[in-house]
Amino acid sequence: MSNLTGLIASNPLITFTLLLLTSLIVPPIFERIKLPGLVGLLFAGLCLGPDGLKLFNTDSETINLLSDIGKIYLMFVAGLEIDLDNFYKTRDRSLLFGLLTFAVPMVTGIAIGLAFNLTFLPSLLLGSLLASHTLLAYPILAQLGILHQESVTVSVGATIFTDIGALFVLAICVSINQGSFTISSLIVQILTLTVYTIVILLGFNRGGKLYFKRTGNDEGNQFLFVLITLFLAAVGAQLIHIDKIVGAFLAGLAINDVVGKGPLQEKVIFVGSTLFIPCFFIVMGVILEISGLVTSLTSNFFLTFSIVAGLIGSKFIAAWLAKIVYGYQWDECLTMWSLSLPQVAATLAAALVGVEAKVIDVSVFNAIIVLMLITSILGPIITAKFARRLSPLPQVHEAATKLSFDFPQPVAMDAPAMAVPDQVDKVFDPNIEKHGEEQQFTILIPLNNPYSQPYLIKMAGLLTSSQDDRLVALSIVKCHGQTKDPDLDHHIYQSQKLLQNTIKLSRELGLDNVEPLVRLDNDVALGISRAAKEQHAHLILTGWSEQNLKSRFFGSISDQLLWSAPCAIATMRLTEDPSNIKRILVPVSGLNRQDLQPVHLAQLIARAGTREITLIHVVHPKTPSSILHEFMMGLEAKIAPWREQVNIETVIYRSQDNVQTIIDLTRNFDLLMLSFMHRHTVGGIEVNNITTDIIAGCHCSLMVVGEPIYLTQVE
Repeated sequence: MSNLTGLIASNPLITFTLLLLTSLIVPPIFERIKLPGLVGLLFAGLCLGPDGLKLFNTDSETINLLSDIGKIYLMFVAGLEIDLDNFYKTRDRSLLFGLLTFAVPMVTGIAIGLAFNLTFLPSLLLGSLLASHTLLAYPILAQLGILHQESVTVSVGATIFTDIGALFVLAICVSINQGSFTISSLIVQILTLTVYTIVILLGFNRGGKLYFKRTGNDEGNQFLFVLITLFLAAVGAQLIHIDKIVGAFLAGLAINDVVGKGPLQEKVIFVGSTLFIPCFFIVMGVILEISGLVTSLTSNFFLTFSIVAGLIGSKFIAAWLAKIVYGYQWDECLTMWSLSLPQVAATLAAALVGVEAKVIDVSVFNAIIVLMLITSILGPIITAKFARRLSPLPQVHEAATKLSFDFPQPVAMDAPAMAVPDQVDKVFDPNIEKHGEEQQFTILIPLNNPYSQPYLIKMAGLLTSSQDDRLVALSIVKCHGQTKDPDLDHHIYQSQKLLQNTIKLSRELGLDNVEPLVRLDNDVALGISRAAKEQHAHLILTGWSEQNLKSRFFGSISDQLLWSAPCAIATMRLTEDPSNIKRILVPVSGLNRQDLQPVHLAQLIARAGTREITLIHVVHPKTPSSILHEFMMGLEAKIAPWREQVNIETVIYRSQDNVQTIIDLTRNFDLLMLSFMHRHTVGGIEVNNITTDIIAGCHCSLMVVGEPIYLTQVE
């Protein structure tokens, strides 16, 4: 047995395969039991390491290489994901909160280190480890629609200052630990670090913008440029004797606005979060020792407890001081506190550097791991509790009448319509160019399954208001270069036959505005996206496809369309004829464009007949009435133009389980319409999307509406 494990551990190919299998299998298991996927990766590394099955060891060059790449990629993504636009809006307040949430934990960490007989340098590094934080709960904020709340943007902006400050302290500590310390050497190191920072932030930013301007839409070379930027910054950091994670984070900040929030950024993050970053967390688990963790919880219990309690307390004090200075409410204060709690990305990477450089010992390192486990679970829980009490900042017309609310459970709100600007809710064509006269409303219908096409065509007919609107029935024939292939001719014939049947069916339904289109393409999703662009489509309407093994690995067609489509996408799972739909249920969680897309589609369906729309907003039982009042005013202002055409009821439910509430309500409706939101967090740590749970339990027909990732950033 020992010979077999030794062979596996020494074979790079087997090692890499095991790392990939672990990254694929373990995180979903832990997420099912409501634990972060990174906890599963750490646990897997512990089980497969020297204290477990001995399949991984830290002497392996493969392990060390992938861990190093994962570590710098993690810090690079942390810099890349920071929303600089929101940061610039509140930079002064972000600076103050950043200083508070950096300085208070820093002083606390130094005090704890000195109290447990650590020398000043390890105590200083311990303080810097507590000073940074990871925005682990960012997807929760996006889901609640409060990303533009001041307390949230201040907390997000503060991340820049805390991470840069913590990494700079790390760089200085490691540099001092590696050589003889003098005041002059410290000054030289700080000056060198300053010059290096300026070169990275300004040089890479300007160089990136110039390169991207010249390469246009060549995402392949742009992706390589991003990777080169990352590794050049890391190598440059090592040349001036600071750790490479400092350079990686600065590189992420430098090209943040160069890459933007489009498909390229998603691909950069995707590669890291699926391949390299999980390897880093697994190796972190390999480095851990079970005996060391047990010691941390027994012999070193007071050190571990002091670090955990010191971090939680000091972060709270920093948020409380910000509350006093800027007059925030307690819910805002507690949200800021919860956002600054999780210690994952910068903390773990810096802790590993510190223990490898022998600045801190294994007991402190193990205590930091315990800290990470506790805060990565505690932070998002507190965020979910208090952030939902923050108002999503509705923009209401000045002439809006204040509504008086008394909320029993549930509460029906049928407020009078409010005057709003005419341009509100151009949800389907935010960036489609107009050529001459106003464009026709165009729906693209990709067809594949002849059994689902009648319902698709009928639904498309409901969505169009007149014969001037266009329905384009599309069939994609896959072609990989050789157009003389006899099989290709057969597939084209089958597609033409499918479209002929579609046209015949459409005419039977009284739809004479359906245009057939056969397209050759080497990729189905890209073919649909390109056809949508060429046809100036406003909406892509697709049938439902159950998830199979292929889609689990590579994503469904709908997932791929969210990368590339130029317009909104609606995916349907109909259990009955669309003409039988009378009652439509639309949960509304926020007032952003993507939150209201299902409402817009619902009113298009409802105006074609005597159909009723019910908008529901599910809130926590303790949500203040003032927040509900603001939200309902904002919602009424948004839907006012549609009330003249369709019957819309707005209802509030107080519930501790919003998912189950929505699922139970679907028993009384014919169609449920949901908004799909694509989310990710630093390091690819996934937070469960409630849409998935609702889909699984829905008792009626279903339509999920989404828009391309690069458009979700446009407000």
